[in-house]
Amino acid sequence: MTIKHLNETIINQIAAGEVIERPASVIKELVENAIDAGADRIEIVTAGGGKTLLRVTDNGSGIPQAELSLAISRHCTSKLQDDVHDIRALGFRGEALPSIGSVARLSLKSRVKTADSGFEVGVEGGNLSPTRPAALNVGTIAEVRDLFFATPARLKFMKTDRAEATAITEVIKRIAIAFPHIRFSLAGTDRTTLELPATGTGSQAMLERISQILGKEFAENALEIDAERDGVRLSGFIGIPSFNRGNAQHQFAYVNGRPVRDKQIFGALRGAFMDVIARDRHPVAVLFLNLDPALVDVNVHPAKADVRFRDPGLVRGLIVGSIKQVLAASGIRASTNAATSMMEAFRAQGLQPSSHMPPQQASSYRPQFASRDWQTHQPRQEWSPATAHPAHRPLDLDESQSAFGSMPTGLNEAGQSVFADISIPTADARAGMAEPETEIMAMPLGAARAQVHANYIVAQTEDSLVIVDQHAAHERLVYEALKTALHSKPMAAQMLLIPEIVDLPEEDADRLTAHSETLARFGLGVESFGPGAVAVRETPAMLGEMNVPQLIRDLADEIAEHDTANGLQEMLDHVAATMACHGSVRSGRRLKQQEMDALLRQMEATPGSGTCNHGRPTYIELKLSDIERLFGRR
Repeated sequence: MTIKHLNETIINQIAAGEVIERPASVIKELVENAIDAGADRIEIVTAGGGKTLLRVTDNGSGIPQAELSLAISRHCTSKLQDDVHDIRALGFRGEALPSIGSVARLSLKSRVKTADSGFEVGVEGGNLSPTRPAALNVGTIAEVRDLFFATPARLKFMKTDRAEATAITEVIKRIAIAFPHIRFSLAGTDRTTLELPATGTGSQAMLERISQILGKEFAENALEIDAERDGVRLSGFIGIPSFNRGNAQHQFAYVNGRPVRDKQIFGALRGAFMDVIARDRHPVAVLFLNLDPALVDVNVHPAKADVRFRDPGLVRGLIVGSIKQVLAASGIRASTNAATSMMEAFRAQGLQPSSHMPPQQASSYRPQFASRDWQTHQPRQEWSPATAHPAHRPLDLDESQSAFGSMPTGLNEAGQSVFADISIPTADARAGMAEPETEIMAMPLGAARAQVHANYIVAQTEDSLVIVDQHAAHERLVYEALKTALHSKPMAAQMLLIPEIVDLPEEDADRLTAHSETLARFGLGVESFGPGAVAVRETPAMLGEMNVPQLIRDLADEIAEHDTANGLQEMLDHVAATMACHGSVRSGRRLKQQEMDALLRQMEATPGSGTCNHGRPTYIELKLSDIERLFGRR
């Protein structure tokens, strides 16, 4: 078979297969070019899910006339100098525009600030048209029509217009989070307009932009992160543990401003939230990593969504440690969406007029029970001046006249007997009680007032009502105490009568031996036993009898992937969680006032006490303003 050189069109189409997967990939490349050009206003228009039309307009620096033809040629770029390791722009490969032009009809119009007019160049299925003048403002307009018309087979793999339009929206949102100073506008015949106004610079502006994407609830439940270690800086925002989602779609990671989908970053995020969130739930987070470009490789794949760190252990440790530290320092906080759900559950839907009721009937609507006596179920006498009680007569109703049956009513001697057994403190006593009560009410969980259904503690703060699940709360307190005891000193080890020899690939055995000191702290004694084998002489006493070879192989796999041996620590923490669950205050136990208050104070002093070991919330807070709205007082 004869070897020959491929022509330029086929080369571009092969490159397009790696860079241009779907319309969202085109939008990603064009928007990143606009950001690299310094634009602060980017408008996107689509049609047919992006398969028919994609247009990106920006007010960036533009492209000079002499460079327009180079812009659509392979491996031509203004963003990379002589060092491929010094990448400071979103694009740098010089493949996007020629790849798009090889499979679609591409029109590129641009004008620089110093030019009197703009110029346009076109590419259709890889065929270049001559440059010609064009009327436009300073900036660039990139228009793509009939995507994949030159490669019809690719169209068969496209999804519906709605699905492709949704993918485009997600790409825009993901990019927009990293650049809050840029205004983004997305419109088209197949969608409602998405407007993301510029919010400025700084952490508050970043939080406002994130709220535009994730909703205002995120800002109400967010914690800020700002940490640095060995030249790697981590910033961004995370949601409190009780503010979580059912999937990982609300997790965003950026490396030097570039959106990435790096499994190591998201794995570290899961590890940081491991024991404060349920296993089937996912935290909400927006993380930004900034480091020297020489310490990260973004040239792994043409799509540039994957990265490789020179020191992955440093990055993982920074993410896990910083998030755990922020969660511990944040104190106790309840998710605001829990209060929203509680409001919906409490709302008296049965007392509202039906939406199908005629306006005349709705205006005169009264709850059915209001016209009948609640005891006798007989029609209640309507009020009138003739039946009204005279204002000058004393309230001397007897039991037969009372609507409350045998309970005395009124301010006569019989009525006041109800309060005979109630001890009311004197003014001096109330003055002595005021200050401690005020201090307790000012605390996050306030003062315990009652216990209902032998499981829920009702507490009152200065401006809210708090309901605490006593079992879940005490479970977290016991768990944290056990973890502190476990990790404050080396773990007790159980010597094996006969050492367990485990055969492994030689590289796995070397990795385990390199982490032997860390494993020894958790009670696992591992040492080399020749090439391709390790000898296990001690196991954690807390785990009892166990499958040692399986544990060793799992640890070897984890070290190979993440360069950490946290799997053993997770197993020990799981045992501690089980012990905490069985050793905590059970549901159905009656608590005294002092016990309830003590539990609230311990919760306030314990990190992560907003959720139990299983990730369920330990308490719900309902603001007084919300309660007043329930009763129509606001």
